[in-house]
Amino acid sequence: MPEAQATGAVAPPAGAVALCASAALADGGAAHLFDVLLWRAPARAFALRFEGRVVCYVNRCAHVPVEMDWQPGEFLDADRRFIVCSMHGALYEPASGRCVGGPCVGEHLLALDVSEQSGWVYWYPSRDIAPAAARASAPPPNP
Repeated sequence: MPEAQATGAVAPPAGAVALCASAALADGGAAHLFDVLLWRAPARAFALRFEGRVVCYVNRCAHVPVEMDWQPGEFLDADRRFIVCSMHGALYEPASGRCVGGPCVGEHLLALDVSEQSGWVYWYPSRDIAPAAARASAPPPNP
């Protein structure tokens, strides 16, 4: 019997990195923050659930490259409709990352490819956005 089956863990999809349990992302709630290398330089990224779907972006405003969360992991405005940059007030559509208000209208947040399977959220690194450090890519075993 393969090790993953023996421990109850689910093997991640090929090339994927486990970010968090699906249950950790409440719809319209706080985001899961994680470190990445963007073009080989340290950066932060976030995954959040919006209208039932997990979206993931580099935590960097399209106007000026600053982190956007107004509290760690808090990106949505008071109405929970838009991602808002705490520095410039730029408003982004969560589903697309497109800026719809503020100094960078029409520009987009840099999206990361994610999927949700077997109760876990997975990220698929790319040539431009890589894991910040080596880490286990499988979810912990089920109790």
